Amino acid sequence: MKLKENIKAFGLALKVYDNLVLSDLHIGYEEALNKSGVMIPRFQFKQIMQHLEELFSKVGKVKRVIITGDLKHEFGTISNEEWRNVLKVLDYLTKYCEEILIIKGNHDITIGPIARKRNVKVIDHFIDKDVMFLHGDKELAIPKQVKTLIIGHEHPAVSIKDRVRSELFKCYLIGKYKRKELIVMPSFHFVQEGHDILKEKVLSPFLKQNLDKFRVLVVDDEIFDFGNLKGLK
Repeated sequence: MKLKENIKAFGLALKVYDNLVLSDLHIGYEEALNKSGVMIPRFQFKQIMQHLEELFSKVGKVKRVIITGDLKHEFGTISNEEWRNVLKVLDYLTKYCEEILIIKGNHDITIGPIARKRNVKVIDHFIDKDVMFLHGDKELAIPKQVKTLIIGHEHPAVSIKDRVRSELFKCYLIGKYKRKELIVMPSFHFVQEGHDILKEKVLSPFLKQNLDKFRVLVVDDEIFDFGNLKGLK
């Protein structure tokens, strides 16, 4: 789906100029749950790789892959699963791009040693032409030339109701932040759909505002425009 002249959505990823943008993979999440006593099967990494294969079959090679934060899950350590699977993801992405950039998320405190293994840059933000990429957990100064902000962190999802049930779907949110266009990306994470924007308190300071006029793009097998968030309440 074309969002604007230079931005197109491919499922849970964005093509922005010659950048492919992913957000919030949270590799290692299942291992963290297992350690805390929640015994769920570890299927997420397999799903991440399947989705990446499908994605690149549509997009092809790009100049740059940008991960807008939370590539890994554990806060203060690097788990065995994170070491192993983050490196596998970076190696896979290298086949399809010239450069990988990791925007440092709040879960990426210890990402440095893994990134250095593959000479991948870890940065606070990145600007390409008039688009600024950042994680979204904290506000940063926005240069004047920037017209569009793209963030992760929030894991937005919405509950869609029919007569019998309500089902939660990942979604993009598109609105404004201080007169700049703001695009909030869904997570590339498959253990949970995300945070229900209709019911739960928002996490990102960029979204601590009236969201009624934010446009909602629901991601399923296709991308569906559900109009303004107010219409879903």
